[in-house]
Amino acid sequence: MGVHQYFKRLSDLEKLIRLPGKFKYFEHNVAAHSFKVTKIAQYLATVEEHHGNTIDWKSLYEKALNHDFAEVFTGDIKTPVKYAKTELKMLFSQVEQDMVDTFINEEIPEPYKDIYRERLQEGKDDSLEGQILSVADKIDLLYETFGEIQKRNPEDLFFEIYEHSLETIMQFDHLSSVQDFIENVIPEMLTENFIPRAELRETTMAILNRING
Repeated sequence: MGVHQYFKRLSDLEKLIRLPGKFKYFEHNVAAHSFKVTKIAQYLATVEEHHGNTIDWKSLYEKALNHDFAEVFTGDIKTPVKYAKTELKMLFSQVEQDMVDTFINEEIPEPYKDIYRERLQEGKDDSLEGQILSVADKIDLLYETFGEIQKRNPEDLFFEIYEHSLETIMQFDHLSSVQDFIENVIPEMLTENFIPRAELRETTMAILNRING
């Protein structure tokens, strides 16, 4: 028992498949997701810094790298289930936090427990770094579903998650990095060749216009 168990569990993150129980052309695991979210957050923070905002890079990287560690205990809860009700989402979050606390108490050496309680807590807060994490997390999910839509996956769920992800991103449109994403990245994404492009473009523009209107 101890740090060995922590290091061992990092490999478990590679075995946790995101969006389980649905047919997918591409499988994504939690470990890869955490890496991609960190890279996306790095770009978003670079945009923010370019526009004069101060970034706590240590906080940003710790939030991004650790944001889904709790899923090593719970697995990836299906998005429609997890977000069906606010109360349910809060309950899942509390269960995850309790399991992380238990893990820290049992496995992390005493001198570092408080550090890891801070490091492994929910990172999506009101700080600039927490907001960037929220956006980066949804951008990666947006791209996961975009890949399935490109392949014309028949599951309606992927359109639903695409819409939910974009709507969540738009809640942070006060950020310079989100404006950059809307103005530069989304138009480029929608120029790619794939069969349901017109439908996805219509869905995307409807969400953008609804939020901005």
